[in-house]
Amino acid sequence: MAGQTLSRTGQSPAAQASAPGRNLPQEAVDRPLAAFTRDYAEAETVPRHTHERAQLLYATRGVMRIATDAASFVVPPGRALWVPAGVAHTTATAGRVAMRSIFFRADAAAAGPPGVAVLAVSPLLRELILAACAEPLEWDEAGRGGHLAALIRDEVARAATLPLGVPAVRDARLQRLAAALQAEPARPLTIEDWAAACGASARTLTRLFRRETGMSFGRWRQLLRLAEAAALLAQGVAPARAAAAVGYASASAFGAAYRAAFGVTPGERARGSSR
Repeated sequence: MAGQTLSRTGQSPAAQASAPGRNLPQEAVDRPLAAFTRDYAEAETVPRHTHERAQLLYATRGVMRIATDAASFVVPPGRALWVPAGVAHTTATAGRVAMRSIFFRADAAAAGPPGVAVLAVSPLLRELILAACAEPLEWDEAGRGGHLAALIRDEVARAATLPLGVPAVRDARLQRLAAALQAEPARPLTIEDWAAACGASARTLTRLFRRETGMSFGRWRQLLRLAEAAALLAQGVAPARAAAAVGYASASAFGAAYRAAFGVTPGERARGSSR
């Protein structure tokens, strides 16, 4: 199956995903949780779509980039993205991605956060996700499947949220600024530089940025840089190179910012991604 996993329904994931968000058996089965697996090629994209059930997007290999109308998210291994039901999103891959996803019926979805969020995946939750993927679609509610589902809900409920989301901007001038920095995170572009280039005052752009994102331009850029660094570390880039690639002048400054955001050092994160 060219690296793809055949579902328990006998339908390949590619066929199931041909119309994203529609007619997936995982969204119709009478179970609180249902697993969905798919392996993606490098630089593959899934167009904008929605699901009737909440979804926990997790990958054992590769980096997922997921965008909603409100924000963009980088999801490396060891992290998962919680997407509530009805939230439109697109998905793109960096490297080959082995996605292992769980759909949550409305009653089970109460375990997750109210909005889109990146969650830390504990070793236990990782193994539970993989075990759920090996269960039949209509698993035994009084047997192993029921126990796995209960534990998954508990682990999702206690999972820490992480700042890997970068708020979106709507103003055309800010969108051009955001695109420039997303293409080159290390670019030493300030709000004053951009104001001069686009013919608006720095004060106006600063006010717009805070109104649309709820944070300062400096904080937004830091989130962008840390998210891009997390993606690089997950792809095997050394911490010092990742720091330089996203614009940190020193490895120590990068290490301090990364640890403050994620609770681990870049080296610990890189070693965790290699396992």
